[in-house]
Amino acid sequence: MKKTLIKNANIVNEGVVFNGDILIEGEYIKKIGESLTPKSADVLVFDAEGKYLLPGAIDDQVHFREPGLTHKANIETESKAAIAGGITSFVEMPNTNPQTTTIEKLEEKFAIAAKTSSANYSFMFGGTNDNLEEILKLDVNQVAGLKLFLGSSTGNMLVDDPEVLKKIFESTNLRISVHCEDEGTIKKNMQEHIDKYGDDIPIKQHPIIRSEEACYLSSSKAIELAKETGARLHVFHLSTGKETELFNNDIPLKDKKITSEVCIHHLWFSDEDYEKKGTFIKWNPAVKTAQDREQLWEALLDDRIDVIATDHAPHTLEEKNNVYTKAPSGGPLVQHALPAILEMYHKGKISIEKIVEKMCHNPAILFEVDRRGYVKEGYFADLVLVDLNNPWTVTKDNTLYKCGWSPFEGATFKSRITHTFINGNLAYQNSKFSDVKYAKRLTFNR
Repeated sequence: MKKTLIKNANIVNEGVVFNGDILIEGEYIKKIGESLTPKSADVLVFDAEGKYLLPGAIDDQVHFREPGLTHKANIETESKAAIAGGITSFVEMPNTNPQTTTIEKLEEKFAIAAKTSSANYSFMFGGTNDNLEEILKLDVNQVAGLKLFLGSSTGNMLVDDPEVLKKIFESTNLRISVHCEDEGTIKKNMQEHIDKYGDDIPIKQHPIIRSEEACYLSSSKAIELAKETGARLHVFHLSTGKETELFNNDIPLKDKKITSEVCIHHLWFSDEDYEKKGTFIKWNPAVKTAQDREQLWEALLDDRIDVIATDHAPHTLEEKNNVYTKAPSGGPLVQHALPAILEMYHKGKISIEKIVEKMCHNPAILFEVDRRGYVKEGYFADLVLVDLNNPWTVTKDNTLYKCGWSPFEGATFKSRITHTFINGNLAYQNSKFSDVKYAKRLTFNR
């Protein structure tokens, strides 16, 4: 059995930072302690002195574009970018082509990931107005959860039949993750702007079109329905301060039925950045005001918001360089999410323990992921070593996404991911990847 010993690391886990060693045997963490020594000559030893060791991050919301949209990205390219960014497990969304709305299509995606993914993987199953029977056939221990689009981001995956929506909420024990933007409000706003500007709408109007009202109306309705039916609801990518008022921090996460997340871009950018970044920070929901951003931070830190994710959603440069109505929303983030949030640690905005809670522990709790998200004996050894004082600047040349660009281009990050272990194996070290894929399909304890 392969053995690895990581020595002298600053281990971040469950709200504390402590110096120690970690012995890995096979895929698992065998022992955590001080002054551990190799018992045989075949133990691979890493000296992590000065570095911080984190559990691998679990990103519960990515779009890796495979199948059908692979000119933008695919599971192989984006999972490599993810492990270079310290994300060791991902949950991918169902709005591919074909959409992941049947068990057959779900298993086809699992088959692709089994051959090509560098990070551990699972997928959301997509709900539609007419696939309740398929939803009820799902093995709850083999799929991350159910994804519903309650906004116009994804065309015909929009679930807009109130009776169907209620039936889905009543019928599944899976956590239901939702994209919340009110379709009617957005269509009305968009038509008004097209009437005024034509197709070349100024990008700064994006958060006016996809407004606070559209977000709040949809989020509040989803929460009302979850309370009525007893469903387990997770509201993706909050973008407004007003929405944070809908969530509570009065019970432990494991007991919460209604939860929320915020994405890196809504914590980093504001509407002041549209002038410089243009459509490269066009997301749905839109990046909104600096005040919204500050309120999102407040809710994250007081635990009304439970998870930090990416909503990694790449498009090509050619696609993004279109006029407003033709430029798609979304951007690539998995390689830069952890370095970006660690920049906020350096600025005193968030502790490193809180980062680990929101990006590692809480996604594992929320989706009941089996033995991941923590540095614990008996858990899978998904581990990340970070040098907090090794500055680097994001450029096109060091960006790993298939689309070839990043909204963070030009930013300098103080922190650098130096090593990523996947299931006990060194998968990434100092910008070099292993030729072997060590990823596994995530399973769930439900």
